[in-house]
Amino acid sequence: MAELMQASKRQRELFIKKSTRVAASYLNRAKALSGMPEAAMPFFDVLENTYVKMQGVTDTEKRRCIGTLCVMVPPELIYAAGAMPVRLCSGSFTAYTIGDDVIPRDACPLVKAVMGFGQMKALPVFDNCSLLIAPVTCDCKKKLAGVMDSVKNTVPLHIPPLKKEDGDTEVFLRELYRLIPVLEKATGKKVTARSLAQGINLVGEAQYEMSEFLQYRKSNPALLHGTQIMAIMNAFAYMPVEAWTKQMHRLNGEMRVRLEQNVFVSRPSQPRILVTGSPIAFPNLKIPLLIEEMGGILAADETCMGERGLYDPVSVIDPGFDGMMRGLASRYTKPCTCPVFVDNSQRIYRIKQMIKEHQIQGIIYHVLRGCLVYDYEYQMMEEEMGKLDMPVIRVESDYNEEDVEQLRIRIEAFLELIKLKEYAKCSKSGKSGQTTPN
Repeated sequence: MAELMQASKRQRELFIKKSTRVAASYLNRAKALSGMPEAAMPFFDVLENTYVKMQGVTDTEKRRCIGTLCVMVPPELIYAAGAMPVRLCSGSFTAYTIGDDVIPRDACPLVKAVMGFGQMKALPVFDNCSLLIAPVTCDCKKKLAGVMDSVKNTVPLHIPPLKKEDGDTEVFLRELYRLIPVLEKATGKKVTARSLAQGINLVGEAQYEMSEFLQYRKSNPALLHGTQIMAIMNAFAYMPVEAWTKQMHRLNGEMRVRLEQNVFVSRPSQPRILVTGSPIAFPNLKIPLLIEEMGGILAADETCMGERGLYDPVSVIDPGFDGMMRGLASRYTKPCTCPVFVDNSQRIYRIKQMIKEHQIQGIIYHVLRGCLVYDYEYQMMEEEMGKLDMPVIRVESDYNEEDVEQLRIRIEAFLELIKLKEYAKCSKSGKSGQTTPN
């Protein structure tokens, strides 16, 4: 028995050593990209504290932590219950290898990583959660909710397959009402009309700062590297919303000065890329880093760990308790572009909108191995982008580093294709001052 305990202790020590080394490597590569803003450093510090120093959440309010496994869990409701939401979707390859022993081989790496941290009990932000909420957005997460319940009290949150009709919203509204007593039991505090309004306002302030930041992200040339933006968005998962909003306000101020002084991190000749598809969860910044290290600029993303998480504010028509709850149910279903819904044509519309706003020149469609809901929509995406003459490439990967060189070659070739396409377009239009692609 003592030998088994010692072996388990050694395994945990090796796990922590390897996972912190990988996380530190990704952080350092992201920081090394040119033009790192001073106001962005606190976001990177949060990621370092969480995945490198293995510290818990720093919350001056001393609230209980509630873990969530998807952006479809309303943080407003968790704040209304006197707790702090912590999004536990992880991109850790080390945790993935542990979860691989428990979760079936063909399951997605994100689910395996979550299970790995649950098994090892080595991530304080995970271990300190009083409750886990797992939206049933795919079969893997449905089964994960059942398996995780043996490790931590886990509550499934059912997501309706349809969202267009009012009746579809009612289905999700009932789920949110069902969640309230569960949250109250976990926190010991009541969800009232006043606390719900405060929760909506707290998250609304973050969404306001995010909307301003997205305006700066449209700048061409870019004011900030997209990889660093992905890290900033991932930091939202581990920060109190008040702290994230305050720091984002400072970052917006720095972006404003950069724009006024024409301080950019990219050249006009660099291909502007939009990434869409499966979540890009820290520390797995492999795809964003390859794009920008190969000479592209990640100008926009349509992912749930990026822009989508804070894109739409809650619209409240009736200020009563039920009116606010209906506003939450609508906000987390109707504008959502997650492929969990049967009809997801809204996602195509959103991407076309982003192509125009961000002056996108190519799309990288990211698919985590085993993530069937996103993989299923690639054909439709390819057809629609073909109508726009927009280059698009499907990139399948997981959390290991074995495919990096293969991905590097494919992404570099894709960027060169875009450069040639833009050069041919400029030559045809007779624009002067254009040079041959590098």
